[in-house]
Amino acid sequence: MQEKTALPASRWLRLIPVIFITYSLAYLDRANYSFGAASGMAHDLNISAAMSSLLGALFFLGYFFFQIPGAHYAEKKSAKKLIFWSLILWGALASATGMITNVNLLIVIRFALGVVESAVMPAMLVFNAHWFTNKERSRANTFLILGNPATVLWMSIISGYLVTAVGWRWMFIIEGMPAIIWAFVWWKVVQDKPSQAKWLTDAEKQALEDELEREQAGMKQVKNYREAFRSPTVIKLSLQYFFWSIGVYGFVMWLPSIIAKAPNMTMVSTGWLAAVPYVLAVILMLVTSFFSDKMQSRKNFVWPFLLIGALAFYGSYLIGPNHFWISFVLLVIAGGAMYAPYGPFFAIVPEVLPRNVAGGAMALINSMGALGSFAGSYIVGYLNDITGGFDASYMFMAGSLLLSAILTMMVRKPQTQKPQASPEWKTKVSAT
Repeated sequence: MQEKTALPASRWLRLIPVIFITYSLAYLDRANYSFGAASGMAHDLNISAAMSSLLGALFFLGYFFFQIPGAHYAEKKSAKKLIFWSLILWGALASATGMITNVNLLIVIRFALGVVESAVMPAMLVFNAHWFTNKERSRANTFLILGNPATVLWMSIISGYLVTAVGWRWMFIIEGMPAIIWAFVWWKVVQDKPSQAKWLTDAEKQALEDELEREQAGMKQVKNYREAFRSPTVIKLSLQYFFWSIGVYGFVMWLPSIIAKAPNMTMVSTGWLAAVPYVLAVILMLVTSFFSDKMQSRKNFVWPFLLIGALAFYGSYLIGPNHFWISFVLLVIAGGAMYAPYGPFFAIVPEVLPRNVAGGAMALINSMGALGSFAGSYIVGYLNDITGGFDASYMFMAGSLLLSAILTMMVRKPQTQKPQASPEWKTKVSAT
C-alpha cells in the first residue's frame, strides 16, 4: 500500500507571512485616519465634527459595493492579480490623503479607498480556501485577520510619533508608500493555486488538492449565488457580522479620540495607550483559532467573546468618565474580546457551502460588515458629538455586540449529504 503524502508544511512558512503583511498594509491605510482626525487635520481643512464622523465612515460605504464582484473575480479568475493592483491603488490613494487641500477631495479619496480595498478581504479568504483545509482554516484566517489588530497596535505607536514629528500630512504620505512597494513582493511570491506552485513537489500538490476535493464531496450542492444568499445560515451570519462590525469599528475609529480627551494626554501617550487593546487581541486570536481548529468547533468560539465585549462596554458606561483608568481597562477587554473570534467565524462558510458559492457568500457577509462599520464609525462619532461624552456610544456598541452574540447562537450547521463515490473510488472498491 502506497504511503499517504503529508500536506506540505511549507505553506505556512511561505504564504502566511505574505498574507499577514498584505492585510496589515490594507488595514494601516484605512485605520490611520483616526490619528489624522485626532490631530490637526480637522482644523487645517475646516472639517466640522459631523463631517469628521462622515469621513471616518465613508470608507465603508465604498467598501460595501464591490465585495461580491471582487470575490467572484478572485474565484473565477485570479486573487493574485486582483490583490496586486489593489495594493498599488490603495497605497497611492492613502498617500494622496496627505496632499489634499480641501474636504471635497478628501470625500472622494475616502470613498475611492473603500472601493479599492473592498476586494481584498473576500479575495484573501478565497485565496486561503485554495491553500488550507477545513482543519487548518481557522488558524489560516486568523493569521490573515491578525493583520488588523497587529497593525493598529504598531500603527498607534508609529502614527503618534509621526503626527508629533512631521504632522498628519506626512504621516499619510509615509504610511501609504509601503503598500505600493509590497505589491511587487506579493506578485513574486504567491500563486493562486497549489498546482501552480513550483516550490511544491507533484506528490504534495496532489495530496493537498485531493484533500480539498474530499471536503467538497460531502457538501450539499448550491447552484448559484442567489440560492446561497437565501440560506438561513448566510442571512444570520450577515446580520451577525453587521452588528459585530458596529462595535469593532466604532471602537477602532474613535478610541484615539476617547483616550485623547483624558487629562494631560499627549498624542504620543494616546498612541501607546491605544495600542494596548490590540496586544490582548493578538493573543486571544491565536489561542482561540488554535482551539477552534483542534476541537473543530466554530460558533462556540465566537458568541462568548462577543458577549464579553458587550458587558465590558456596558461596564465602561456604568463607571463613567470620572474613573478613566478603570474604564480604560474595560475598553482593553472589550477590544480584545471583539477580535478574538474572527478566525473561527470566517471558517464557518467554507464548511457549509461548496466552493462555487462560498467566496460570494463570504463577500456578502463582509459587505454587511462594511455597512455595520459605516454605522459604527458614523453613529459613534455622531453620539459623541451631540452628547459631549462617550456614554451613549458605549451603550450603542454594547447593544450591537449583544445582538451579534444572540444571532451567532441561532446559527445551525446544515446537514451534509453523503458523498457519491467517483468512478475512480468505485474502481478501487471493486478491485478490493
